[in-house]
Amino acid sequence: MASLETIPVQSSSDSLDARTIIALTVFFTLLCVCIIIGHLLEENRWANESITALLLGLCAGAVVMLLSKWTCSVGLEFNEDLFFLYLLPPIIFNAGFQVKKKQFFKNFTIILLFGIFGTVISFCLISLGAYLLFKKIGVTSLDIQDYLAVGAILSATDSVCTLQVLSQDETPFLYSIVFGEGVVNDATSIVLFNAVQSLNSSSIHASITLKLLGTFLYLFFTSTILGILVGLLSAFIIKTLYFGRHSTDREVALMMIMAYLSYMLAELFSLSGILTVFFCGIVMSHYTWHNVTESSRITTKHAFATISFIAETFIFLYVGMDAFDVSNWKASSASPGTSIAVSSTMLAFVLIGRAAFVFPLANLINCFTKRESAKIGFRKQFIMWWAGLMRGAVTIALSYNQFYSSSDSTLSKDYALMITSIIIVVLFSTVVFGSVTKPLIEAVLLRHTKPAISDATDIPSLEDLGLLFLENVEEGDQDGNENRSAPRRSSLRLLITHPTYTVHYFWRKFDDKFMRPVFGGRGFVPFIPHSPTGAENSTS
Repeated sequence: MASLETIPVQSSSDSLDARTIIALTVFFTLLCVCIIIGHLLEENRWANESITALLLGLCAGAVVMLLSKWTCSVGLEFNEDLFFLYLLPPIIFNAGFQVKKKQFFKNFTIILLFGIFGTVISFCLISLGAYLLFKKIGVTSLDIQDYLAVGAILSATDSVCTLQVLSQDETPFLYSIVFGEGVVNDATSIVLFNAVQSLNSSSIHASITLKLLGTFLYLFFTSTILGILVGLLSAFIIKTLYFGRHSTDREVALMMIMAYLSYMLAELFSLSGILTVFFCGIVMSHYTWHNVTESSRITTKHAFATISFIAETFIFLYVGMDAFDVSNWKASSASPGTSIAVSSTMLAFVLIGRAAFVFPLANLINCFTKRESAKIGFRKQFIMWWAGLMRGAVTIALSYNQFYSSSDSTLSKDYALMITSIIIVVLFSTVVFGSVTKPLIEAVLLRHTKPAISDATDIPSLEDLGLLFLENVEEGDQDGNENRSAPRRSSLRLLITHPTYTVHYFWRKFDDKFMRPVFGGRGFVPFIPHSPTGAENSTS
């Protein structure tokens, strides 16, 4: 046996990159500071963790640049893989896992209308505006593909910051609409961006619109179905094998890994990972979560929320520090006037592009809404417009993907100008719009909120709908054969007058009869020693 003295021992400082250790130390220190400051500012109307993290990131980036005498930007570069593969998935999954499903699906039609058609409207207007105005400002080297990419990039809202500035309890309608739209919007923007990148700028013709529409519909539905299937698979495995009787750690680990696996499968098949992991989170919260032990329920709920919170804070720190990546500013070499002009133009595009679909689509929805209490008033429309103006890490990641190439050492001046201008738009919109949103909601909406009046006479409950169906069936039996079609006509009438609640009624019946016996959920967990009781959740 060889003596220990003859084995060379390598110190940890030699085996690990010192720059990586320093960068991680700085980031973890800043994360601790953000958590402490966020706790102290919990009751503050103007600040939140995202803005605090962004400002701390700016300060840390400035300190790094001062210490390096404005020559080193190592550790400040934005990394797309880090963002899309490691930071974004836990945030979107936890949002789907924690979202109030009734409120979300109640407004699902509005969410899809805003998230898909609204994003397309914004994309078209911003692309057209960039094509018409950028050349007049002095940006002359962009082609048609770049203008379309700008439209897709600036159409991507920041759903992460929405979680910070809107409350699911105080404003449930606005939260479900703005956040749900933000998730669909991010997926739509990324799909449009990928479609734009695949275009050949020399052969763009009218039929390309149909191609984009077909590509989007394919990606939207396949991504959603993949997320649902992975969520159902996790529920079936945990319900059938019941890991909790041996180890709760295994079922918690399986939920986490399968949630992340859904995102990676979507990326592997070139689908929308955001939509996939979001709907996977919804399905897991509806089925899988009720199949695990009670200790695992508590663990998973807090573990997902904690990982999501750390990832959110890390993203805003990352974006703030990336603003001081000196290589981009040197490559642009644009005058302050040109940089301000381009940034202001982009910000105007964001404002106009969102207004162009929020107000028209909201009023269109009001035209088809009979109940006055369900209509979207102008105050809510204004808050929906304002809360969706923030741009974040998705916007920056897409801008780097389009305008930055690590293999090209000489970054184009106009490309560098696009990156720096988009960074300015993200910083301004997050700090200014994000800090004003909470006070604006209180001033415009909550102070003018009328005392809650029950609208039970207008909206039938599930029990009321069930009684209506039973009454119709009895009437059909009493009137004879000629009136046996009455229940069908009445069901159609209810579907037209109360579509959301009628669909919910039939879904609940289908879910209770077919889905829960197979995939578990409330009331369908078999009794095994040390299994979750679920007594308090036996009713849905």
